[in-house]
Parts: sequence; structure tokens; C-alpha cells
Amino acid sequence: MRCLYAILAALAAALLVGACANPSATLKSIAYGDPTQPYLGMSKQEIIACAGQPHSDYSMGSAGETLTYHYSGAGPVPGEAKKSNDKKDGDKKKGGLLGGAAKDDKEWTCTASFVFQNDRLVKINFAHKGVRSPYQYESEKDPKKAQQMKEEGVPTCSFTLPRCPKG
Repeated sequence: MRCLYAILAALAAALLVGACANPSATLKSIAYGDPTQPYLGMSKQEIIACAGQPHSDYSMGSAGETLTYHYSGAGPVPGEAKKSNDKKDGDKKKGGLLGGAAKDDKEWTCTASFVFQNDRLVKINFAHKGVRSPYQYESEKDPKKAQQMKEEGVPTCSFTLPRCPKG
């Protein structure tokens, strides 16, 4: 029995030391893994090739650049460009996300921001467009709406780049 306690203590100590070795690791990323990790280090051109044209592009001067994608489902994928016979010549839209969605697509549910420094992907943040605090229902004045918010939970998004090779 003492052997079992010794093994459990050693395992706990090893986990603690491992967590301290990477201070940016959270319990969630240790337990579930980081879905963005395989794509870090890719170039901007590689990301655009497998994720499609971004919804928006923000330059941060010499600090880098951020590409923002709107998507539904598991993650951004390139869509087919819409044929121009349906719209005016000057009304061109960017190639879109999921199913040919364009820049003005109103059906997206998630957003992902890709942060680049020196043309290399260093960070990806993703969230549901209706993201809110899990405790927001507590500040809702209408009790019926508060109960509904509590029961439906917090909206979440998953993330992957299904058409990108994982590094």
C-alpha cells in the first residue's frame, strides 16, 4: 500500500514540475491539448493557402500582422469564389470561408485571429461570436431569461484547419 502512495506522490510531483517548466501552459491546455499548436510557425502564405482569404487583416507595423477569419463548424476552410454573373462587376467579394461564405456573410458563428510576427504564425485565438461570461445570467434582471441563459450554457467553438498539413 505504501508503494502505491509513493507512486502517486511521485506522479503528482512530476506533473507539478512539468507544469512549472512551461508557465504559459494552463490546466486546460495540459488536459486537452492546444488545438492551435500544430499550425504555429507556418507562414502567412501557407495559412491563406489552406484557410482561404481572411475576413480582415490588421497590420501592427513592425510588430506583425493579424488575420481574422469568420467561420462555422470546426475551422476556416477556403470556399469557392461566387460567380460574378450574379453581381455587378465592381461588387467583388473576397473568397470566403466554409461553403463559399464571403466577407459579408452573416451566418458565421466563430472567429479566429491569427497573429504573425516576421511572417510566422505565433498565436491563434478563437471564440464564439456570442461569447459571454458563464456567470452573466446572474446579472440578468428578467428571471426567465436568466434561467434560460443558465440552462443553455456558454457558446463555444472548436478549432482546426482541416485543409492545412499539421506541422
